Amino acid sequence: MREALLFDTLPGNDVRCRLCAHQCLIREGGTGICGVRRNEGGVLHTVVYGYPVAQAVDPIEKKPLFHFYPGSDAFSFATAGCNFRCTFCQNADISQLRDDAVPKGQYVSPEALVVAALRYKCRSIAYTYTEPTVFFEYARDTAQLAREAKIANVFVTNGYMSREMLEVVSEREVPPLLDAANVDLKSFRDDFYRQECGARLQPVLDSLKLIKERGIWLEVTTLVIPGKNDSDEELADVASFIAHELGPDTPWHVSRFHPTFRMLDVSPTPPARLVRAREIGYENGLKHVYIGNVPGSQGEDTICPVCGKVIIERSGYVIRGKHMNGDRCGYCGAVIAGQF
Repeated sequence: MREALLFDTLPGNDVRCRLCAHQCLIREGGTGICGVRRNEGGVLHTVVYGYPVAQAVDPIEKKPLFHFYPGSDAFSFATAGCNFRCTFCQNADISQLRDDAVPKGQYVSPEALVVAALRYKCRSIAYTYTEPTVFFEYARDTAQLAREAKIANVFVTNGYMSREMLEVVSEREVPPLLDAANVDLKSFRDDFYRQECGARLQPVLDSLKLIKERGIWLEVTTLVIPGKNDSDEELADVASFIAHELGPDTPWHVSRFHPTFRMLDVSPTPPARLVRAREIGYENGLKHVYIGNVPGSQGEDTICPVCGKVIIERSGYVIRGKHMNGDRCGYCGAVIAGQF
């Protein structure tokens, strides 16, 4: 174990964790909602520092990030734990592990992760698979070394971090540790967040606005679940929020749901519903809307919002063709938002 950051010791050796929006009050010997931050004698510790449960080299498109060095690779890793309890979690075998169930294999230092990223010629390191907020200390130390090695840092996150934590990784006076983020906006209804995720909506919206304000490249993903969050009205609310609060250049990924974990009684999302979600995004002023988990749908292509031509052609996570000059459309010269 290692002493954690962002906590207060209270009378009676209780601690208040300030890492995420839950702001857990943790009794001595207990853990927070994430299950991987333990109070030992009035001092909060992280039990996952140095113990990744998943490591892989992924295309950046898998995160998904389509406007952040497209076609590059991201060295991706995660530890156990999550501050959400999503009934539809796709990585529940690692995200829902708690405290003593956390695997303790070989220690992997932040230096070793950066060396691996360099070895595999990765343009970025992605803190992903589970929620990077809950392994913040490990992610922060790795990100600092990655920054020195000129490797970008990417969070794939549920957006439930505290403002204080976000300010650490996006400090204005120095180059920010965090370069890009894909945030899951799982619904635009607080009831959904409470019932299906064990969380609330507003902290996610606040994080999205702060990430954008701090100049971190942002893309948003919504897993479209039949009968849960897929009405035209709700999808329009999501799209309108992105367009008006985050900016119309912010890419929105609408992804297909497949039954998993505790949500096995819901059918996969019909592709037509995703096509409609994409239309709703455009109707509400978004310039880039993508369909995920439906290979061959042509909803993965980047289209110039000015001339309407395909400037990045994708099949799954593979780029089949690219018609850009730097950050400009190769046909009309329009500037495309992102980092290319």
